[in-house]
Amino acid sequence: MSLCEFPESNATSEEIREILENSKNIAVVGLSQDTSKASYMVAKYLKENGYRIFPVNPKYDEILGEKCYGDLKSIPEKIDIVDIFRKPEAVPAIVDEAIEIKVRIIWMQLGIAHNAAAEKAREQGICVVMSKCIKIEHLRK
Repeated sequence: MSLCEFPESNATSEEIREILENSKNIAVVGLSQDTSKASYMVAKYLKENGYRIFPVNPKYDEILGEKCYGDLKSIPEKIDIVDIFRKPEAVPAIVDEAIEIKVRIIWMQLGIAHNAAAEKAREQGICVVMSKCIKIEHLRK
């Protein structure tokens, strides 16, 4: 069972605008090949709007024409944003891996928040966005 938390703190609208303007490489953790899933629609939108997406899902070899990776550490390029489409209980391990690869931003999609993991990331100087859709935020900027 997923415990739904409310974000205790979050990036401001100005910080989100800066993130979206100054980021290029986005690892999409939990990206699905299912075209009806939010992860697929969001990743497709990001790719169509000039971002490089790096699917992270050990179940697949390729999604949206991009090589799929089993984990964040397998991605050979510098990642700006780790965009998480996983249940809240999976977030701490993803955040630990994101810290290890030294990302600038951890983004938990709409409905996903994990305050303890977010605090751990912030202590490492990582900006954290929780329970917001990156596509919706991009459309606002």
